[in-house]
Amino acid sequence: MRLQILGLNHNTAPVEIREQVVFAGDEVGRAVARLTDIDGVDEAVLLSTCNRTEFYVITSDGGREHLQDWLRSERELDPGFANSLFTLDDDEAIRHIFRVACGLDSMVLGETQVLGQLKDAFRDAQDAGTVGKQLSRIFQHTFSVAKKVRTDTEIGANAVSVASAAVRLANQFFAKFEQHTALLVGAGVTIELVAKHLTGKDIGRLFVANRSIDRARNLASKFGGYAVPLSELEGTLPEADILITSTASPEPIITKEQLVKAMKVRKRKPVFAVDIAVPRDIAPECAEVDDVYLYTIDDLHKVIQEGQTSREAAAVDANRILDDEIRRYLSIERAKQVSPLIVALRDQGQTIRDGVLREAQRRLDKGVDSREVVEYATAMLMKKMLHNPSIRLREAAEAEDAELIDATRALFGIDADSTK
Repeated sequence: MRLQILGLNHNTAPVEIREQVVFAGDEVGRAVARLTDIDGVDEAVLLSTCNRTEFYVITSDGGREHLQDWLRSERELDPGFANSLFTLDDDEAIRHIFRVACGLDSMVLGETQVLGQLKDAFRDAQDAGTVGKQLSRIFQHTFSVAKKVRTDTEIGANAVSVASAAVRLANQFFAKFEQHTALLVGAGVTIELVAKHLTGKDIGRLFVANRSIDRARNLASKFGGYAVPLSELEGTLPEADILITSTASPEPIITKEQLVKAMKVRKRKPVFAVDIAVPRDIAPECAEVDDVYLYTIDDLHKVIQEGQTSREAAAVDANRILDDEIRRYLSIERAKQVSPLIVALRDQGQTIRDGVLREAQRRLDKGVDSREVVEYATAMLMKKMLHNPSIRLREAAEAEDAELIDATRALFGIDADSTK
């Protein structure tokens, strides 16, 4: 059985492709349960965020190919979708999981949110019963490595979040926020961070719209804003100079028709909009509306890159730690693979020893001289222990099996020169 990864992320696919394969809420548990029904897939964890959908699976040969077919069928994807997928096996797969957990594979270098998302994905798979011994060991070691990297490096220092990047981009559009109004759609962690950054830059007015009005009120109250039920979103749109969305809705919340109406009321005053969600909250065709400047999470990449220079040196240190941890993990795993053989070898040796010991004791009980018994016992032990290896070596010589002969020298520490 081997570890394999199949997935796509912000490095391999744009948002319009990533949004087709997002799994949210209860979908995750149901999806991993169906995954392990696939022929060749024995364990599975699914990580699905705005930037990535990745399947971590323990498979036998062919499992990954079946998984691709399942994903294409599950989401009714065009065959060309496969061009956006990446696959990793064994050592490379281990490195990738470690990098994801440490924020080294994120759009925002060193961000911490993905580690929490990875832990949630692991728990979802545990609840669904799709995590066995192998994935459990891999993920527990992964979380340990992430903690070590955070502790021993500055990889997370002064991180530029997606939320701060969105506000920074808005600040390039509107030099001063005091005279402008922001409308935030959603009430999760990202929107709260956006609200915090906007408030820090003295935004004039702040509206928070959410399906749950109670959550909207709780968030708005923290920043002196106003709560809006989602049913009244269309009526609030004309107020928004800055529009930032981040919900888990599977369908767009804001349509082109709604924005066209809002722009008529605004008398063509421009709107700066950032859609952080995947799938997108703002219909893509809204970008066609005059005086609406729409950006997606992928458009924030340049802004984020500008703020990452200070953490690149820390990333070098983090990757050095990863190299050491990967070697350590693989060493532990390979030792576990041979453990059953070592146990069997010791059991075989103990069986031989017990048999010789009984015969030696029988001879002592009959009054045979102890030195003679010792001579018998040691000679018999050596004969029995070396019987099978001697036979296999003769067979190897007849078959010209140099590999087995060399392995025997290495196993018993015999210098090649001493056998010439």
